[in-house]
Amino acid sequence: MKLFARWKRKKILADPGVDVAERAARLYDAGYNCAQAVLQANCPEVSDGLVEMADVFGGGIDDSKCLCGAVTGGTMALSLRGKKKKASMLVERFRQEYRTTCCKGLTARFEWNSKEHITNCRDMTARTAEMVAELLRE
Repeated sequence: MKLFARWKRKKILADPGVDVAERAARLYDAGYNCAQAVLQANCPEVSDGLVEMADVFGGGIDDSKCLCGAVTGGTMALSLRGKKKKASMLVERFRQEYRTTCCKGLTARFEWNSKEHITNCRDMTARTAEMVAELLRE
């Protein structure tokens, strides 16, 4: 992870006036993928090593477009917070809202890495971070 990315991450995570969805969106904008952004937005103290480990889940597991990385990052956050039993609830809520957890299905109408694709994934990343935060409060 580059030094600049770490600095920007610390600045984003240190802002107390930002809710979890906005924090995830800002992390996404800073260059973190969906999994990394959802994980960090809900677990700001997470180590650089775990953030780096979550990198492979972007694009539905290394751009294979399988399970949405935001969902994977969310399940990591739930597990780290001792709420792993709520992972299936996250998957179900995500499915109810977006009809699928498959990255390919979620992004099919966009050219990969186009502005529309990035905006779509940014919004889903923010919403997923919010879903995780809701589950953590329950």
